[in-house]
Amino acid sequence: MSQEVLTELDLLLRSGWQLIAFETFEEERALRVLQRAAKSAERELVVWSVASGIRGSGKGAGSFDEGLRTFSAYSKPALLTILDAQALRGETVAIRRLRDLLPALAERQQTVVLLGPALELPVELTRETARVELPLPKANELKGLFQKMIEAENPAVLEAAVRAARGLTASEAMRVFRKACMVAGGLNQRAVSRIVSEKRQALRRTNALSFHESPAGMGDVGGLDELKRWLRERRRAFDDEARSFDLPLPRGLLLLGVQGCGKSLSAKAVAREWQFPLLRLDLAAAFGSAEKSPEATIREASTIAESIAPAVLWIDEIEKGFAASAADPSASRVFGWFLTWLSEKTSPVFVVATANDVEALPPELLRRGRFDEIFFVDLPTQAERVEILAIHLGKRSRDPLRYPLEELAEQSERLSGAELEQIVVAALYAAFAEERDLTENDLANAITETVPLYDTYEERIKELRDWARTRARSATHDVKMIDLFNKG
Repeated sequence: MSQEVLTELDLLLRSGWQLIAFETFEEERALRVLQRAAKSAERELVVWSVASGIRGSGKGAGSFDEGLRTFSAYSKPALLTILDAQALRGETVAIRRLRDLLPALAERQQTVVLLGPALELPVELTRETARVELPLPKANELKGLFQKMIEAENPAVLEAAVRAARGLTASEAMRVFRKACMVAGGLNQRAVSRIVSEKRQALRRTNALSFHESPAGMGDVGGLDELKRWLRERRRAFDDEARSFDLPLPRGLLLLGVQGCGKSLSAKAVAREWQFPLLRLDLAAAFGSAEKSPEATIREASTIAESIAPAVLWIDEIEKGFAASAADPSASRVFGWFLTWLSEKTSPVFVVATANDVEALPPELLRRGRFDEIFFVDLPTQAERVEILAIHLGKRSRDPLRYPLEELAEQSERLSGAELEQIVVAALYAAFAEERDLTENDLANAITETVPLYDTYEERIKELRDWARTRARSATHDVKMIDLFNKG
């Protein structure tokens, strides 16, 4: 059980708050926390729901207004807890009755607790309410739950199971753990793998957040030597030694640049290289959800990421998610919360955001201190194209040394990394259709037949380069290509 939450509740009760919003999906776990807080404050815990009224008596069922009428007749010191409080918004009469009740609460040593997930408070109550979030269970809490369910013969496997289950609610973790042990015939490495698989399924229900296994490491990313060096320098910055050295935790980086040049691949490779779990936050899904507000969705995603940390949180095409923040008050509020979280988070969540359209990025996102660094990812240089072609040939069981990659790289001057991969694929199709092995001509023909994205978006790419020259750091050490294109 979270001692930090108990301490916070105790402080709020002793300092005289009459209204607390307690946000969580874990109702029963939250009620156990409130029971302890009530006992510590020498108060009674009274729980009400619209369906059952007050637990134990059934009084006040039917509506929020009926529940508050029942509360107003209660005189003992208590935590008066309203379940499913997210539905209170829009209940005009109940909100008015709650506001009228507040002065009497102090005299009776009572506090109303609004309990529920994704709480969006009525504007009338925002200045009267203290917010508390119940964090997802930490490692020691999960370990205690698992030890009650099964006797662990191997402590190392138990620790692995706990790490695998982080990011789940307590009830989810217990169900997943029980199922994994049943399928695997006990707590073993197979059960741990099953927990990881089940967690991936559970996170898919979290709307905008998904868990990714990244098969690609930095060796699969062609070029971008400056970015790779920067990341290598920060790998150990998450260790305790770095804290002793007075180094801050790395916050993250923003990768902006030309489409198809390795931004998303780099995000995946960071997680694989650092051996961190990779979470992808889909902002379009967060803003397009009919189930809950964008703010609630993004707050939930950040909570899960922090509970799994150390982790990499990948936000692809971040400009599309926050482009409306200037005109839409709701989007602006969500964006403001995200910026605050990005600047002030203390957990080891490394954020990798990618962007293609710098003009759509809110200026506040580019301010120093949001990200540790902003990198510009351009079309690959000559040397990088050689490396990229070699990587994709090697992935397809072809020896790169058999092909004149320097010549092919010269012919593919304006192609992106994604286009170079498709050239290898197209060349293999041509060879397969003629029932022979891949030749240099197949690759050369595929290059000739490819229309570069650069030809379509030349002006936009040049504008992006002009912007990045003084505002971002080049992801590659060799910037001759930028100068070459600028001459044109």
